Amino acid sequence: IPSEETRISMYPMDYEEFLWAVNKAPTFELIQYSFNNLKSMGDAVNRELMKDFRLYMLIGGMPQAVNEYLNSNDFSTVDAIKRNILELYMDDFRKIDPTGKASRLFLSIPSELSRNTMRYKIGSIIENATASRLGELLMDMADSMTVNFAYHANDPSVGLPLHADYDCFKMFLNDTGLFVTLAFMDKDYTDNDIYRKLLSDKLSTDLGYVYENVIAQILKSSGNELFYYTFKEKVEKVNAEDNPVVRNYEVDFLLSRKDKICPIEVKSSGYNSHKSLDKFQEKYSSRIKNRYLLYTKDVRKDKDILCLPVYMAGLL
Repeated sequence: IPSEETRISMYPMDYEEFLWAVNKAPTFELIQYSFNNLKSMGDAVNRELMKDFRLYMLIGGMPQAVNEYLNSNDFSTVDAIKRNILELYMDDFRKIDPTGKASRLFLSIPSELSRNTMRYKIGSIIENATASRLGELLMDMADSMTVNFAYHANDPSVGLPLHADYDCFKMFLNDTGLFVTLAFMDKDYTDNDIYRKLLSDKLSTDLGYVYENVIAQILKSSGNELFYYTFKEKVEKVNAEDNPVVRNYEVDFLLSRKDKICPIEVKSSGYNSHKSLDKFQEKYSSRIKNRYLLYTKDVRKDKDILCLPVYMAGLL
């Protein structure tokens, strides 16, 4: 009966569900305990937990892919499953958009993220195209739930949707396992060796954009809308004759919590500094509840910044 129908949004398996599937449910209990008590787990334990999390990044949360990994323990067959899913996505995009624009935008997500730009540049994919001209198509892509959009917050405060620029956005895949496969689609299949190197964190490719995609996936499936913030600051001149230097800063994600906001910076390894979080604090200190740095190392505090391993993102 339509009047009694309740609609729910279905997402790929989150990290906790993935750990259930691979028989490591107690692992998430340890993660929750460490997060709730801000208790360090030690480098050795964290390395093992990061290995589990990278496995999740590689396989993803699509049930068919996870099931294939449990049955075969073979990354190449898992990759074949993910390629089939991506082909189904492409078929659907061709149905809603016979011009092929949606397909091109979807296929270009890894390359756009890897360029480390502050927005998805539609014009670099489709000549003379803009977000406003393709607004209806972009909404169709969002409704398909194959992608996640993070919109630029022009005024980072409570009520983020009220101050969002919907023509300035980043686009992520809904599933990071599919993202990894899409990123290596130039090969006939993703070789097992690539997966092993990614799993052991030895692939030379900068993986920052992969971590950004998985954090977007986790935050979205936890019930958060995705927003980010960019701003510019002039750097003081050393000498009077020097030309002024403008530096760009970016806060990867913003969460609204009660009457405050929580800025998040994502690092694919350790960190030497967190200039974006520091500059953001200078500008908006009265609006901030907590500052988070998500990275691959153990739990720690750096002044008032909570430095947390990326596998804790779903608990924020």
